[in-house]
Amino acid sequence: MPEQQLSVDVLRKALASLKKAVAKHKDEYVRDAAIRRFEYAYELTYQRLKYCLVQDEGIAQVRRLSRKDLIRLAAEKGLIENAAAWFDYHAARNEAYEHNDETAERIYLIAARFLPDANLLLAELERRNAKPG
Repeated sequence: MPEQQLSVDVLRKALASLKKAVAKHKDEYVRDAAIRRFEYAYELTYQRLKYCLVQDEGIAQVRRLSRKDLIRLAAEKGLIENAAAWFDYHAARNEAYEHNDETAERIYLIAARFLPDANLLLAELERRNAKPG
């Protein structure tokens, strides 16, 4: 199985795991599990975005981009729809290490909002993998 397809499979499983967590009745433990699954899924989506952009633009071009610039480029290339939402996802992922209930509740809600956008990215990655050549 090609590396990119394997990576998409890992992302698909991570998103399914996050979906299960946010679908459960939320208590402190479910919330915290959903946040950890969100962190993992976000990192996988970012890695896939970066990989696709390296394939399209070249490593030298992508290497010099900040994370925000990379997200903007991913939106320009049609990998994601809304760069501003992805900025929010990144900020939430960075805040996930703060240990207070207010932050955790906010990140939990962002994790739930992340799922549809991440699934759109997954669909685009699968579409690209299905392309011949």
